[in-house]
Amino acid sequence: MNHSIHNADRTTHVKIVVLALVCATLVAGIGVAARVSGSDTSGSSQRLEAMIPLVKAGGPIAVTSSGTRVVR
Repeated sequence: MNHSIHNADRTTHVKIVVLALVCATLVAGIGVAARVSGSDTSGSSQRLEAMIPLVKAGGPIAVTSSGTRVVR
């Protein structure tokens, strides 16, 4: 067993390339299958809605501190 990619033989490199291609194909297939497909043909755009409500940011605040840290 080779523990370094520099010392690996040709078959090990081929196995790594084949595994990378299989994983890339799998990720691309999942990405294509996960697209939004709608049955609405009226031309209206579909949108995805979040499962949790969105949180909006409040106004700006100022943070001050009167304590100083002493490094010894």
